[in-house]
Amino acid sequence: MRITMIGTGYVGLVTGTCLAEFGHTVTCMDKDATKIGRLRQGEIPIYEPGLDVLVRKNTKEGRLVFSADLATSIDQADAVFIAVGTPTSRRGDGYADLSYIYAAAREVAPLLRGYTAIIDKSTVPVGTARQVSRIIREENPGADFDVVANPEFLREGAAIADFMRPDRVVVGVESERARKVLEEIYSPLYLISVPFVFTGLETAELIKYASNAFLAMKISFINEMANLSEEVGANVIDLARGIGLDGRIGGKFLHPGPGYGGSCFPKDTLALLRIAQENGVPVRSVEAAVEANAAQKARMVKKIKDALGGELAGRTIGVLGLTFKPETDDVRESPALSILPPLLEKGVRIQAHDPQGMAEAKVVCPEIHCVDNCYEAARGADALVLMTEWNQYRALDWQRLKELMKTPLFIDLRNVYDPERVRSAGMHYCGVGRH
Repeated sequence: MRITMIGTGYVGLVTGTCLAEFGHTVTCMDKDATKIGRLRQGEIPIYEPGLDVLVRKNTKEGRLVFSADLATSIDQADAVFIAVGTPTSRRGDGYADLSYIYAAAREVAPLLRGYTAIIDKSTVPVGTARQVSRIIREENPGADFDVVANPEFLREGAAIADFMRPDRVVVGVESERARKVLEEIYSPLYLISVPFVFTGLETAELIKYASNAFLAMKISFINEMANLSEEVGANVIDLARGIGLDGRIGGKFLHPGPGYGGSCFPKDTLALLRIAQENGVPVRSVEAAVEANAAQKARMVKKIKDALGGELAGRTIGVLGLTFKPETDDVRESPALSILPPLLEKGVRIQAHDPQGMAEAKVVCPEIHCVDNCYEAARGADALVLMTEWNQYRALDWQRLKELMKTPLFIDLRNVYDPERVRSAGMHYCGVGRH
């Protein structure tokens, strides 16, 4: 099929590239001509393992092209994906900013020729697909089209595998013609028996928010259990395994830590709360998860302060990891960048390392001193804090760290290490939910 992808951000670039890998002819369109020029040269603006290889392969084979010309990109397209950003509104009210979605709909409408499926790939509130349809109809009353809700479920750091072997594909559709288009687009997934959920527009849109909210609730729940474990002398690692082995609960997302972050969970939980409020339906469980997540980050500041004996001014802290999770360069809503600013305000010097996220972190928090490796982060430090569980931080040389640090204190906010192993190397250990 001939497919146009509007937006070359994380979702648009990954989705467009993977659809080209499926054998479709894909044009990824973006208004940013400089970005398009870089993509044509094989320069990838985001870090996602394996994406650069697929982009180069499919560009070379002619299935993937990049364009800044919307009219040319839309011409002859069988399907148009809208994959532009839907950030939280700058008003600070938690609503999703849909201005980019609606602008794309207005610009696409007069260019439609023949039947076209318009597919919302961005994460959008319930009712957005109908608004997109209304806008297109107003701009081009004679257009022959359907709007489809097809939310993405891509995990940063594992996006290609998630697209190629998804748990499910959710499609909100109202016509048989549109359904057949989506079936053809995703036909390779039928061969591996991926479950498809064909449903209404509103249901598809809500599935995305409900999925992320439920996962956020699991994270907040296990973090609260970790805090309780610390107070009563329990071990949250064993607790998580004990409840996770129950098939009704499952072990995924039961990993205590400094709280959730990233581009999805914080934004989507707030948006879901606003949708619920608009419709007069309390969603107390999601409200509690959001509150618990904010409290967890604040608790981590106190944990670090307490581990240092209550004195922060003049201390040096080494930090391992600045991104919200491993295998990404994304620092949006990263726990590290919520925890570190209060420490900086209290006179702490932060020297940090991250394999991919240092440039973006410096934009958000320029007071952080970034260093070349994890051992430079530890040099002269009063404490070393593991914020993000990158693989390269999983085999630290404890003897070397002990020699480099001013005080041999390791604060493991991801519970990566066995406490006794660290202590046996002569280090002090502080974890989350265990002693």
